[in-house]
Amino acid sequence: MQREAYFDNAKLLFIFLVVFGHLIQPLKNHIELVDVLYQWIYIFHMPVFVLASGFFAKGSSDKGYIIKLAKRILIPYFLFQIFYSIYFLGIGKSSWDNTLYDPHWGLWFLLSLFSWHLLLIAYRKLSPWLGIFTAFSIGILIGYVPMIGPDFSLSRTLVFFPFFLIGYWLSKKQLFSWRTANKKAIAVGILVAVFVVSYVTPTIPAQWLFGSQSYQTLDAATSGGLYRAILYVVATLMVFSVLLLIPRQRYSFTPLGQNTMYVYLLHGVIIQYGRQANLLAVDHNLDTIGLAVIAAAIVWFLSSKWVALFAQPIVEGKTDGLHRWWEERSKKETYNYKEKSS
Repeated sequence: MQREAYFDNAKLLFIFLVVFGHLIQPLKNHIELVDVLYQWIYIFHMPVFVLASGFFAKGSSDKGYIIKLAKRILIPYFLFQIFYSIYFLGIGKSSWDNTLYDPHWGLWFLLSLFSWHLLLIAYRKLSPWLGIFTAFSIGILIGYVPMIGPDFSLSRTLVFFPFFLIGYWLSKKQLFSWRTANKKAIAVGILVAVFVVSYVTPTIPAQWLFGSQSYQTLDAATSGGLYRAILYVVATLMVFSVLLLIPRQRYSFTPLGQNTMYVYLLHGVIIQYGRQANLLAVDHNLDTIGLAVIAAAIVWFLSSKWVALFAQPIVEGKTDGLHRWWEERSKKETYNYKEKSS
C-alpha cells in the first residue's frame, strides 16, 4: 500500500521547524525577525510534533508493544546521551552536564515519548474528552510543584502529554473532514494573528515555551497556571491550523518524511558545532532566509537514504537496511562478474 503523503509532508514540516528553531535560537536576542519567528514557532512546533507522535501510537495496546518500544526508544536514548556527552566535550563545551537523567539537546523527547506510551495504558480507559481534560489539568497544576523540572524530562512529559493524547484519539477521517476552504481561511488568519501579536507584544520568556520548569522557577508562583492555560489555548489553535494547511499531494521531497527521527537525533551534531565555532554570526532580518535554507539542507541531508542506512543500527536498533544494501550490492557484483566472464 502506498503511504499517505499527508503524514510524510506533515512530519517533514514539523522536523524542519524543530531544526530551524534550534538553528535560530542563539540569534533571537540580536535579530528582531528571528526573535518573533522563534516565539511563533515554539508556541506550537513541539505540541504539533507530539500530537503527530500520538497519532501514530494507535498500536500501543498490542502484546509486547512496550517491550519493543523500550528497545526502540530507551537504547537510542542512552547511546546518544553518552555520544553527545563526549561530542560536546570534544567541541569545547566543557561545562556541559553529562548525567544520564538530564537529557542532552532534544533527547528529552525520547524519554517523554516512552513515558507517554506508558501513560496511555491508564488514559485510554477514560473517555477521550475526560482524558484530555484531565491531562490538560495536570499539565497546568504540575507547574506548582517546585521539585518537578527537567530531570528525567518529567515536567515536559506531563506538560505536553495532552497533545499526545489528542493525537492518539484523533482519526484520519476527522482530520481530513475538517479541511474545508472556510476552515483553511480561518487557520491562516489564526497563524497570522499570532505572528502579529508576537511582533507587537513583549517576548515570552523561552522557558515558558519549553515546559520544563516550575512556575516558581519562572517567577510566577501564583499566576503561572493562568499563563500556561492561555498558552495551551493558543498552541491548540495553532496546531490544528497547521494541520489543516498541510498538503495531501505527493512531492519529490515527501519520502524524506519517513526518516524524521534520524534528523531529530543527529541535527544537534551539526548545529552545536556551528554554534561553538561561531559560524552563525548573522545580524540582519534578511539573513533569516539563509538560515531557513540551511535548516532545509540539514533536514534533507540527515533524512537521506544513506544517512538512514548507516545510522539505522543506533537510531532504530536494527540492521535490516544494511543487510538489504549488502545483498543488493553482492548481487550486482555477481551479475557484473558473470557479464565480464561471458
